[in-house]
Order: sequence, then C-alpha cells, then structure tokens
Amino acid sequence: MVMIAHLDMDAFFAAIEERDNPRWKGMPIVVGSDPQEGRGRGVVSTANYAARKYGIRSALPISTAWRQAQEALARGGPETIFLPVNGRRYGDVSHRIMEIVGAHAAAVEQASVDEAYLDLSHLKDWRAAEAACRRLKREILRAERLTCSIGLAANKLVAKIASDFQKPDGLTVVRPREAIRFLAPLDVRRMPGIGPKAEQALKRGGHNTIGDLQQLTEADLWGMFGEWGLELYEMVRGHGESALSGEWTPKSIGEQETFDEDTLDSRFIGERLAAMCASVAAQVRRGGFTGFRRVVLTVRFADFRTVTRSHMLPMLEHTAGTLKTEALRLLLPFFDRRENPRRSALRLVGVRVEELEEKPRRA
Repeated sequence: MVMIAHLDMDAFFAAIEERDNPRWKGMPIVVGSDPQEGRGRGVVSTANYAARKYGIRSALPISTAWRQAQEALARGGPETIFLPVNGRRYGDVSHRIMEIVGAHAAAVEQASVDEAYLDLSHLKDWRAAEAACRRLKREILRAERLTCSIGLAANKLVAKIASDFQKPDGLTVVRPREAIRFLAPLDVRRMPGIGPKAEQALKRGGHNTIGDLQQLTEADLWGMFGEWGLELYEMVRGHGESALSGEWTPKSIGEQETFDEDTLDSRFIGERLAAMCASVAAQVRRGGFTGFRRVVLTVRFADFRTVTRSHMLPMLEHTAGTLKTEALRLLLPFFDRRENPRRSALRLVGVRVEELEEKPRRA
C-alpha cells in the first residue's frame, strides 16, 4: 500500500512576514517587487489570503496589485502592506520546517522552499497516515506559528492536487478508489501540464473539467496532444508516480531584474547583468555545487515579448567571471540587428545556470 502526502505551506513568504510583525495581523500582505505607487515593473511573489480577496495573486504584475489594493482601500478595505522578498529569512524558516517534516516520514522529497512530498507507506493504514499528517500540521504550527495544507493520496500527482483543495490549513485525503471521483469536478487547469493555451483549446471543445477529459479515449487525447496525450489519459484517472527521490536538488539557479524604465542602454544593462552573475555564482558556491555547464539568458522587450538564449559550456565552470563573459556574449546580439532589428527597448534581463553538479559527499 502506497501513501504519499504533499505538504504545502500556506502563503509562505507573506505568512512569515505577518507572523514576525504582529501589527500587520489580519491585514493584506503582498511580497514582491517595489510597487512604486503603481509604477513598479516587477511581479507579486506571494500574497496572503487577505490580499487574495482583492484579486491579488502570485505572478500578477506588481502595478496591477497596487491598483487593486488602492481600489479596495477606496471601498473601505484595510490598507495593503507591500514588502520586498527576504530570501535568506524565508530559507532559514524552510530549513527548520523540513527538519520537522523529515522526522515524520520514511522518505522526504523537498519540491521547493515551501513544499515537500512524504512517503507514509510504512504506516500501512490510511487512518494512521491521516493522523500522522494532523500531528505534523500541529507540530509545524507549534514550532513556527505557520499553517500548512496537506494532501494524502496514493501518488504524488493526486496528493499535490489534494493539498490545494482546502487551503489554507487544510487536510484532504483521497484513497485510491476515490481518485477518479475526486478529480472529476475540478477545472481542467488543475491538471499539471495543462497551461493557458491547452486550457483554451480544451474549453473551446467543451472540455471544462477533468471529468470531461475522463470521457475521452486515448485516441482522442493523442489527436489533441500527441504522445503526451497518452500520459494525460492516465493522469486524469488519478494514476501518477509515487517514488520519492529522497532529496531536493535545484535544477537551476538564477536571478532576473525588471528595470524601472524600458532601456537599451548597453552600459546600464551590462552592469546589472554583471551584478546578477556575481550573485548567481555566489549562490552556486553556497549551494554546495562544484559548478554549472549551461548558461541561460532571458530578455523581455518593452512589448512583453520574451526571448531565451542558452549556451552549453565545454567543461564544468564555477566562477562569476566565466558566467559574466558567457552571459554578455548571449546579451550582445540584443543590441544590434541579430536579435533586435527594430532597436526595441528592454524591460527585463535575467541569467541562470543549469546542469549543476554537486560536490561529492564524504562517506
């Protein structure tokens, strides 16, 4: 019997800020870029549930979040608190929480800074596994004064969907025989892998819920999505991977910056990119990696068109100097006709490294 739990901290960044600043208790909190009174150019990282009532969500442009907060204030709602991301503090809290999680499961796979999968199969009983999840929630609340939501199912796919079902502070148990019925009424967008374009195409065809997809044959889904359609056929029936890796290794490390004003000033952009390269290289060292093999550059134009370019290095590299050289090499074509024939201004530049290699562990 396989029992997998997915733990997801509730509005993690914003919840930490609210916990650490009691005067903000119950107020809408948005963590992200500086809104600059509606002129900011970044995005929302996390919004607490009070802010979500204003329609503010993760990845929303910070200028839109500011406007919605001001509209709510004009209607008589409380003022929204906008805060910058404090990655170091959030990382410290995450580390303590994952130590608690590790004491409750036979295996743990950390999926991000605020979520993890737990293998509870050793408990051999769904009621015992549910009780273990409740104890874990209580222990995290007692130790960190933060709530989390947990989904418990027979695999990672259903567990993750279930953890989002009763947020915040929820616990949803989906036994194997209940998976198809649990998934059926959910919107198709809740299924991993279905993005905005696929959602639009499906809904144009009258397929609005996962239950609608359950009525389609393998041939139908193959015709819509090719080979991935066969995988989707199994997913909508609640079939998914259950094995945990037992650890979490970042697939990439990177940073990006949205400029205060659209610009094509090569000196300014080059200086900002160099600073990002130095920060990313430092994160690689702190993360215990010996180096990286791929450099990726992201550029967003003033019209929001986004372009990504990458270069695979001939050997493992680790220095900020090498990263800067390779990133600038990828950036230069955006100042001439090769990548920017219309001389369009840039809104955002980002750099990340991939193909990370860990330092060997001591026996």
